[in-house]
Amino acid sequence: MDEFATVLRAWRDRMRPEEAGLPAGPGRRAPGLRREELAALAGVSVEYVVRLEQGRARHPSPQLLGALARALRLTEAERDHLFRVGGAAVPGRREVPRHVTAGVQRVMDRLGDVPMAVMSASWDVLRWNPLWAAIGGDPATVPPAERNVVWKHFTEGHRRMRFDEVHEEEFARDLVADLREAVGRYPDDRPLAALIARLRAVSPDFAARWGEAHVAQHRSSRKTATDTPVGEIELDCDVLTAPGSDLRIVVYTAVPGSEAASKLDLLRVTAGPALV
Repeated sequence: MDEFATVLRAWRDRMRPEEAGLPAGPGRRAPGLRREELAALAGVSVEYVVRLEQGRARHPSPQLLGALARALRLTEAERDHLFRVGGAAVPGRREVPRHVTAGVQRVMDRLGDVPMAVMSASWDVLRWNPLWAAIGGDPATVPPAERNVVWKHFTEGHRRMRFDEVHEEEFARDLVADLREAVGRYPDDRPLAALIARLRAVSPDFAARWGEAHVAQHRSSRKTATDTPVGEIELDCDVLTAPGSDLRIVVYTAVPGSEAASKLDLLRVTAGPALV
């Protein structure tokens, strides 16, 4: 068995189901993930996972390798090894980090009672919980290339969110400024360059703002979720950074004891326990 197949199987066996938000359940012969569970987490077929573990599938795509690394909660060193033995170039420092580290995933596990998502420096939505999907729509329903906050804002607007005028203008301005700052840090990132080119082509508003050359980082805003199963919810949105990875952890919270907090409690009951 080749090195890729060996480490993939070893890391699958190492991963406990509860770490991935899955029930341990009775009747397991081994403590690790089943092949079908890894396949579901990585978004591939069970047959393809079997072929990978048997060394019959060669040259998996970088996108698949990234998905496997996130599903298996690999460290950055393990992620890099998986890329190398999979025959792909290791993501460089001049490219946007999109690997959700095990530590960040554990933060999500422990803060599952609030809507939250993990995003890259270019605002790609990498991971989210059920409350996030219930508040703003499920990213899984759109193609991966469109799971980007800036793309959604400038091509679709924010139909499920309402801002006051001040925060709406700040949000749009800061998103564009964030992308400009990301270009400076990650000049070799092709998906980021492609995103900016697409946005300039389809959104005159984005193109005009891009021409202003504003540089900043979006950190917080106040908004109202307008389309949830429990009605409108007024929320504070804060953007936290994960040191060393340049990931953003975006969290929605409500004032304790408020009507909004009560609605979040109710939404939590109906949203379900799984993490994406």
